[in-house]
Amino acid sequence: MNERLRRAMLRRGLDIASLADAAEVSTKSVERWLSEKGVPYPNTRYRVAAILQEDESYLWPQAVDKASLTGAELVSTWPRRQDVPRHLWTELLRQAERNIDYLAYAGLFLTEEHPDWIPLLREKAAAGVRVRLLIGDPEGTQLRARDDEKKIGGGVAGRVAAVLSYYQPLAGAVDIRLHDTPLYNSIYRFDDELLVNSHVYGILAAYTPTMHIRRVDGAYFNTYLESFERVWASARPLDGTAG
Repeated sequence: MNERLRRAMLRRGLDIASLADAAEVSTKSVERWLSEKGVPYPNTRYRVAAILQEDESYLWPQAVDKASLTGAELVSTWPRRQDVPRHLWTELLRQAERNIDYLAYAGLFLTEEHPDWIPLLREKAAAGVRVRLLIGDPEGTQLRARDDEKKIGGGVAGRVAAVLSYYQPLAGAVDIRLHDTPLYNSIYRFDDELLVNSHVYGILAAYTPTMHIRRVDGAYFNTYLESFERVWASARPLDGTAG
């Protein structure tokens, strides 16, 4: 069974007959694709991927030339986080249907600069989206180390306290954990999209490079996802949260 194709059809509310009709193929063709007894021709692959709003390399990885995917996951880059289009943060949040993951020391800019951020998180959690937030542990050593970078003015612990005051009302609806790990990147995941904010010693995160990554073959995406999962496993739950 092509499980990726089956799940993509379910997410779009399509059965075999309706996908066949939309793709202008026979139901037997769709059945062959699902049973992995056949792969669509390139033009049909592209059409089906567009209908399902997935990358064809995700639906049929064995049919796509991996060499041609080099760099395809990198959608855009900005020299500073503050150069990321303002609307992109909430646009990606609105589109998320399965997973929302967040790894930062604080990420206070999201709650302070985007009034819709907290209401949208609450709405997504109520709709069944898995929401996991990783925030710096005020009792750990890493926040103190970050504050010791005198050139950036300190105050990280204060921003963490402020951001927790925003997220505390969501406790019980979303999973919140506190981490005490060195943070090389802040990671913001929305299903198969990532915004990755690199950290540079002595410079505030707002002024360091940020990448927009979209999962294609996973070469970039999976590295950051694995990093998130490792931090998640080592973090402690915030009292009263879903996890």
